[in-house]
Amino acid sequence: MQFDDFYESINPFGRYQKLKYFLICLTYMFPPIMVYTWSFTAATPSFHCQSSTDIAHHNYIPNESQCRQYQKQLSISECQRCFRWTNTSDSSDEPMQACTKFVFDRTYYQSTLVEEWMMVCNRTTLKSFAQIVFFFGYMVGSLVFGVLSDKFGRRPIMGVSFIVLTFAAFMCALAPNRRLGFEISYAFFVLGRFLLACATRGIALTGFVIGAEIVGPKQRLFTGIVIEYFFAGGELILLGFAYILRTWRVLNIALAILSIPFLFFYLILPESPRWLLSKGHYAHAERILRRIASENKKPFDADQYERLVAAEKKRKLSCPHVAHGLWSLLRSKVMIIIGINMSFQWFVQNLVFYGVSQNTGAWLSNPYVAFAAGAIVEIVAYCVVHLVLDRWGRKLPFCTFVFLFGIVAYLVVPIQTMMVTNSQAQITLMFIVNVVLKFLASGSYAIIYIYANELFPTQGRNTCMGICSMVARFGAIIGTLSNDLLARVWVHFPIVFFGTTSLLAVVFATICPETSNRPLPQTSEDVERIGLTWYD
Repeated sequence: MQFDDFYESINPFGRYQKLKYFLICLTYMFPPIMVYTWSFTAATPSFHCQSSTDIAHHNYIPNESQCRQYQKQLSISECQRCFRWTNTSDSSDEPMQACTKFVFDRTYYQSTLVEEWMMVCNRTTLKSFAQIVFFFGYMVGSLVFGVLSDKFGRRPIMGVSFIVLTFAAFMCALAPNRRLGFEISYAFFVLGRFLLACATRGIALTGFVIGAEIVGPKQRLFTGIVIEYFFAGGELILLGFAYILRTWRVLNIALAILSIPFLFFYLILPESPRWLLSKGHYAHAERILRRIASENKKPFDADQYERLVAAEKKRKLSCPHVAHGLWSLLRSKVMIIIGINMSFQWFVQNLVFYGVSQNTGAWLSNPYVAFAAGAIVEIVAYCVVHLVLDRWGRKLPFCTFVFLFGIVAYLVVPIQTMMVTNSQAQITLMFIVNVVLKFLASGSYAIIYIYANELFPTQGRNTCMGICSMVARFGAIIGTLSNDLLARVWVHFPIVFFGTTSLLAVVFATICPETSNRPLPQTSEDVERIGLTWYD
């Protein structure tokens, strides 16, 4: 007897599961809040050199020929706002001087960390490094919390994650302090961002897995997509806070306070009965399953449960050396191929998703309207994914979204080279391209979570998802660096780079099997039986 067969008898999506799943969805709103807070607290407003004399600022702007002669590695706009020419003559052979003080526009922000620490021009790497450490924390948190949750359970790890998140959120809000000096403040802030990322991954990864494990096979698509609606909802909540609180420290403090009630979620969130059975905790699993049956007003068949336990014990006896966690990936050719392929797919999807998402502020002049447009596009993408996955499965929609992203990304080249610069037509087309890219990136990003979750076995699902997520952080880091550094060479260079990696990824995605309407695999042997597209 399979777990899903027994679970059907007590209603796999009754009152109990709906309530617990709603609570899990609420926790899933925190990852986007903590990730995208950076878009506002470390936003880069329009700026220019602060003149050292009373001469008008425009008299210090280097002309195009000066920029091409002395700073040809930079774009003209970057050169003109980061350098000034040293006298008022019109000569193009005068050396330029790097700006040390800047004037920031206050149309949309009262203060940001970029202004606080002057993280512009040659100090842009300070901003990039802080975000790289954040995604490195994502990577560490994915692996550590993934392994721990497979060993100690989903529920306690989520509880620990919220404790760490609340502590780190206050650390990020309070650590930057001029009395401590820049070096100490920056170090504490970066450490806080690292811990925040670790905790965020613990919450997101564990919550997503619990959401999939407390329901039956027919509800996995629903739970995998609806939780993403709450992810986008978290972005809108952040937007509301950021629009009202336009000072970076006040915004950080407000969001840290928002996390406090979630410290008590440990008391009401369930442990996964599927995980308990896979670990041999039959008595604990029975208590939870009886509670589920009671709240769903279904009878609990003790004899049927005993047969399920007997089947689980027989499975363990027939495979006495079943590998768990990481080792389950290394037991067969199929698991190794799926593990490597899924890790690469996650790498590309995070490169693309975070690369595009962190740049939504550049869509329009008003960053709040642009961010709201990005969140709405994301919700629309999740709705479309919700509609097509049941009809077309997982593999075909995923490959379609990724392939189309690569094609649309390359449209940037003719739009930028063949149209009049900054014309209304060019601006309109670029906005449309950015919206479509955000839509496609959001869709494929949502599908890869569901797809990977259904490919890995219960005994090592969180560990395998954690490894994929860990590798994915390198993608997020490279996406961040692309936006900060490649864009200094050509502002649209990152989009072309994202498109190239997407086209490469779709080739390898065709190897993986379809998982729609199949029971979740319990062991690596179950994955072996599923096989690959070209390997049986």
